[in-house]
Amino acid sequence: MRLTDNDFQLFGLPEQQAQVRADIDARWKALQAEVHPDRFAAEGAAAQRVAMQWAMRVNEAYQRLRDPLKRAAYLCELRDAPVQAENNTQMPAAFLMQQMEWREALDDADDEAALTALDDDAAQAETNALATVQRLLDEAGDAPAAASQVRALMFIQRFRADIDQRLAALDA
Repeated sequence: MRLTDNDFQLFGLPEQQAQVRADIDARWKALQAEVHPDRFAAEGAAAQRVAMQWAMRVNEAYQRLRDPLKRAAYLCELRDAPVQAENNTQMPAAFLMQQMEWREALDDADDEAALTALDDDAAQAETNALATVQRLLDEAGDAPAAASQVRALMFIQRFRADIDQRLAALDA
């Protein structure tokens, strides 16, 4: 184990999008048990500082690996196709049309049933997009296309959060 290992190497997992969450969780617990600063209390402050660095590194990797969207973005980056969502808005053309339709539907939605139906539609699109990302990364080896899909997934997650806010406002 080296601090410079990528997240997959650190966790002993294959560098692919398809992962079993229970395996990621189990490996995180095992790694935490190895590097927890309390294990190094008797070895002095320097050893505890190093252990703290390791614990932070393990936690950062865990945060990326356990979330399918973050994992996909990380894989794109590892494969020289960074998502760069803040300055690259390129997405599939059909998805751009879908965005506009969803935004109009959200503006028009005035009750819980309409918002729930819209969220169901977005949830299905999210599931489909995650499957596409997995296929692009694990089977096709097309990280640039996967990065485009990851940007679309980021939009879907933000859109679903907007729906949740509207639903919460109805309850207030």
